[in-house]
Amino acid sequence: MRLHRLLDPLLALSLKLRRRPSPAKGVLLISAGGLGDTVLFALVLPRLLELAHPGEAVTVLLRSDGAKMSFLFHNDIRVRKVDYSRLRQPGYRSQMARDLYDAHYRLVVHTDFLRHPDLDEFLVAAARAPVTAAMEPRPSAKHGRRLTANRRLYSKLFDSGPAHADKVLRWSRFADFLTGRTAPPPLVLLPEEERPPAEALPFPTVLFQPFSAVTLKQSPPELWETIARALPEGWRVKLAGHPSDLDKNPEFRRLLDLPHVEFEGAPFDRLAGIIQGCRLVVSVDTACMHLAVALGAPTLCLASAAYVDEIVPYAAEITPANAHFLYQPMDCQGCLGACRFPPERGMYPCVAALDADAILTQVADIMARGT
Repeated sequence: MRLHRLLDPLLALSLKLRRRPSPAKGVLLISAGGLGDTVLFALVLPRLLELAHPGEAVTVLLRSDGAKMSFLFHNDIRVRKVDYSRLRQPGYRSQMARDLYDAHYRLVVHTDFLRHPDLDEFLVAAARAPVTAAMEPRPSAKHGRRLTANRRLYSKLFDSGPAHADKVLRWSRFADFLTGRTAPPPLVLLPEEERPPAEALPFPTVLFQPFSAVTLKQSPPELWETIARALPEGWRVKLAGHPSDLDKNPEFRRLLDLPHVEFEGAPFDRLAGIIQGCRLVVSVDTACMHLAVALGAPTLCLASAAYVDEIVPYAAEITPANAHFLYQPMDCQGCLGACRFPPERGMYPCVAALDADAILTQVADIMARGT
């Protein structure tokens, strides 16, 4: 048994002995997803603000990496960051537990379908709120028994539907359940007044985001070079990413040899302005793609089939006109990255099967229509 599981009962006892302010007040929303999930969560978040009583603050607890997208939230929302990579360390775990317990929230809502009993659900237990709510968790062969036991943490549980469902639609149904009010799901498009300021760019510009934390989702540099060479004369390309992306994927440095291509390493809060100044964003299925769509930029996603019916393409009722998706349908689509086939040229077979001519046609069409 891992050390933190042995220490957790002692930590729970120590929390019971602590005094905290009374009465309980405030709402804590736990969102344990990464960068892309946080972009999509920002669209549903206004619905969840309805859970606060007059005068109550709403705090969103995010993973440290996901918090880089919190600039999309309303200014009056508090953000609490947790470094999940340290959450099994006794000292850090104890401090997080004490902080959440002492905050004495009236309501804690775990907003995720995918949960971990030792990480995000530990935070629910530590907060010890009078009222707690969550969806029934995603079925898990590894953690199923412990997730079932943790149902006791929640005073309200919602059956959000099948294991595969569009993430935003699932959140929207959960918001209906929590608020008691049915509302249409949001488009993946932030209202103009809620977007960061756009940055004016001196040349017509296309932003490329070819990098993914899952390298099997990446199309090869040859494809991106083909797209870059097909752009009209005078157009520029910004190759977006973290500088480490080029260290991990040195084969993509060849794109920077093209005279109209430059690397763009701006953090997401500044990249948001650049994206809005671009004529087109071409991206793999990653956080940058969700951000570009939400900011209204014409966006083409070169997707795998792994997350069909869950993340990309979006459900029809939430897809804005600026969002475009290309993927190769497969009998095995929706595998959530658990591909049962060997890679082809370093890619998922569904990514390797993407057609370059279809991509170029789509790029030309989007540029011609401007959306």
